Amino acid sequence: MSAYLAIAFVSLLAAGLTLYSGFGLGTLLLPVFALFFPAEVAVVATALVHGANNVFKVALLGRHADRDVVLKFGLPAIVAAVLGALALAWVARSGSSLIIDDSGQTLLEITPVKLVIGLLMIGFALFELLPRFRALEFERRYLPLGGVLSGFFGGLSGHQGALRSAFLAKTGLSTERFVASNAAIGFLVDLTRISVYIALFTVAGGQAGDFTAWPLVITGAIAAFCGVLLGKKFLHKVTMTSVQTLVGILLFGVGLCLVTGIL
Repeated sequence: MSAYLAIAFVSLLAAGLTLYSGFGLGTLLLPVFALFFPAEVAVVATALVHGANNVFKVALLGRHADRDVVLKFGLPAIVAAVLGALALAWVARSGSSLIIDDSGQTLLEITPVKLVIGLLMIGFALFELLPRFRALEFERRYLPLGGVLSGFFGGLSGHQGALRSAFLAKTGLSTERFVASNAAIGFLVDLTRISVYIALFTVAGGQAGDFTAWPLVITGAIAAFCGVLLGKKFLHKVTMTSVQTLVGILLFGVGLCLVTGIL
């Protein structure tokens, strides 16, 4: 029951608060899913909730998306997302692990996928916590580069929104067009990486029933829908500073736990 409450609460809160920032849901949800599932399963579960949420946002606001921005950023992001998802599968299949003897009492296992995702989470925490990184913005001509970087990390660990928003911030879009374009690009990346995850899972002999995170994924998706509706109606003036700080602290904490083998 605690898992359902945690996923529902974080999905509702994050989807509402981050509607206008374009990022935060995935970065908040991944650490929570990682508390209950292996790191690679947590990435896939987060992707499913994130993708369902982006479908909902596109349905609400998609007509305001800027086609030129979506194409210049989204097409490179799609290609890079495939590479990122394949990289995650390669890391997850690695059979090696590092066992650390903690004073001869506790054995801590650090698998390659935990190490990679943990380091990424710590790295992306810096984008949320340090003012120098938080204020990063990029000019319009760098949109394809932003698509490559955001798409790759989206496929690898799900951390795509912060980079995407930084690159889209100087495109001169209105708030509605920014939110809609952000959601449309996020949907394209999510659709791509989820398709790759499913294909790899099927090739490996897995079936839908083998994916044990479905109940929590459905719970998170429904809560996220409610959060988007609340955010659209009430929270459009919320400052993102406190949200970024919360995301950064959670990312850093869980990332540190993953790389040290605590989780």
